[in-house]
Amino acid sequence: MGMLPVIEAPDWYETIRMSDDITLIHEPWIKPFFRCNIWHVRGRDRDLLFDTGLGHFSLRRHVPLVSERKLTCVASHTHFDHIGCHHEFPERCVHSAEAAILADPRNEWTVADRYANEEMFDGAPEGWDTARYRILPAPAGRLLEHGDVVDLGDRAFEVIHTPGHSPGGIALYEKRTGILLSGDIIYDGPLIDDVYHSDICDYVETLLAMRELDVSVVHGGHFPSFGKARYRQLIDEYVAGKRKAGCHLPR
Repeated sequence: MGMLPVIEAPDWYETIRMSDDITLIHEPWIKPFFRCNIWHVRGRDRDLLFDTGLGHFSLRRHVPLVSERKLTCVASHTHFDHIGCHHEFPERCVHSAEAAILADPRNEWTVADRYANEEMFDGAPEGWDTARYRILPAPAGRLLEHGDVVDLGDRAFEVIHTPGHSPGGIALYEKRTGILLSGDIIYDGPLIDDVYHSDICDYVETLLAMRELDVSVVHGGHFPSFGKARYRQLIDEYVAGKRKAGCHLPR
């Protein structure tokens, strides 16, 4: 850690405008494998924030975009790298299966005990101390279930329950545009299915159920966005790999 440049709060976040009034907010000093993609979607009546990153520096204070308008903050799941700043937003949503973790985000439940350390960084966040890292409780006002809708006025995102990586994982799908905010169930990098509450059989079932979704672009929880061909390829590669590993899977 001593060799890394020390990064102060104003330089910690970066925002990148995508198409369709979607903005990527991320923490470029975190290595890609650990770096959560925070997705901001502009709506007519309110905005959507899907995940909130590590939480070491305030998102509200350093990214003006997230405090300009009424905003619904949704957790794709409750691993530490996705919910660090949830407490800063009063309107919070999470899938019911992980509501207890968001309300009481202990390091052993958010997998911070396994991953949240100096190994994550390419630049050291000022004031970082692994031993003292904690996420603040952020009980959700709305519990989401499969098929629920997050309504922004002129845009509607359907909740897809995506167990596998974690029991209460969700993706958000905008049918009109084919945009999928996929969280950690699928992204263009090594998929994680070995943390304490992962379930490989659930993972495979979830991906097979999602495979035929008519996606135009997938904005994942980590790594760059991609389109439909890559989406299906990533699903097929994961499922084939698990079949080889001897999982008894649905055909």
